[in-house]
Amino acid sequence: MTPLLEVRNLSKRFGAIHALEGVDLALAPGEVVGLMGDNGAGKSTLLRLLAGNFQPTDGQIFLAGAEIRFADSTETRDRGIEVVYQDLALCDNLSAADNVFLGRELKRRLGPFRLLDYPAMARRSAELFAELQSETRPRDLVRNMSGGQRQAVAIARTRLSDARIVLMDEPTAAISVRQVAQVLALIGRLKARGVTVVLISHRMPDVFEVADRLVVLRRGRKVADKPIAATSPEEATGLITGAIASA
Repeated sequence: MTPLLEVRNLSKRFGAIHALEGVDLALAPGEVVGLMGDNGAGKSTLLRLLAGNFQPTDGQIFLAGAEIRFADSTETRDRGIEVVYQDLALCDNLSAADNVFLGRELKRRLGPFRLLDYPAMARRSAELFAELQSETRPRDLVRNMSGGQRQAVAIARTRLSDARIVLMDEPTAAISVRQVAQVLALIGRLKARGVTVVLISHRMPDVFEVADRLVVLRRGRKVADKPIAATSPEEATGLITGAIASA
């Protein structure tokens, strides 16, 4: 079966710094891949290459079997790749619905004018939150939300474009145990709808709970790529720290 997304020999250099070197990775439809590694391992660099924020120094990216070179993050979104960054990029002073549609607002025509269609955005946001089984309401202000609710808003935004691939950067960092459970449940619902998820996380229990496959980077190179059922937290720790060279 042709992978949904594949990278071959992907590298990124910043001057003399080799942030990513010769990485191969293939993502299947509806798969959750846990991407782990220590600080500086290359995880965020890989995410930004897939998101179109960086251009690779070397290597190829294939989407549904066709080679592609993303010009920018707008093009990746148009092609069904969405990113949930660690800071979520939400506006605290706006409502949940406003944040879901930020930059993609719905409009209606009134005579010669085009006005923002707030009722339509609220309705669609409510549908997305219901799909994700989130308690978040369209008119709730983000500033009053818990970490789990904020993640629901960010994930709902990815569903707006019916994304095929969602890249998530540390979605469970700095939130409570209850909120972590909510976010992991949201990831499970994305998978159930056939969405491919790449989960960057330092939290070993989260990766082993929701991921189908573990990929470990160390010093910019891939040192492991195996089914989650064929590895263990102890092996993953050894791979991350370098106590185990590769697997």
